[in-house]
Amino acid sequence: VQLQASGGGLAQAGDSLTLSCAASGRTSNNYHMAWFRQAPGKAREFVAAITWSSSTSYIDSVKGRFTISRDNAKKTMNLQMNSLKPEDTAIYYCAAGVSGSTWNYWGQGTQVTVSS
Repeated sequence: VQLQASGGGLAQAGDSLTLSCAASGRTSNNYHMAWFRQAPGKAREFVAAITWSSSTSYIDSVKGRFTISRDNAKKTMNLQMNSLKPEDTAIYYCAAGVSGSTWNYWGQGTQVTVSS
């Protein structure tokens, strides 16, 4: 399975960005998918996840601002990010796995930079 993340860029506080993750290879609609991020000097952290049945979960700091979604027919996953804050600045990675606790596949990351 290969994952390709895209959609990052420069934004100002309060702006919106949409990240996309395209899956290819031996994919399965049964995979859970997720977004993680890593800010400079910090450990990678979970941001949001979506199960094969489209149940979602979010880290507290993005609840109400970010929305994760998936299109199984197109093998894509999106992260709609609204009301961006400078603390959202990070490299964002998409991931896929057979369970919600094991992420077997990772994308290459896309940079999101939010200025105040």
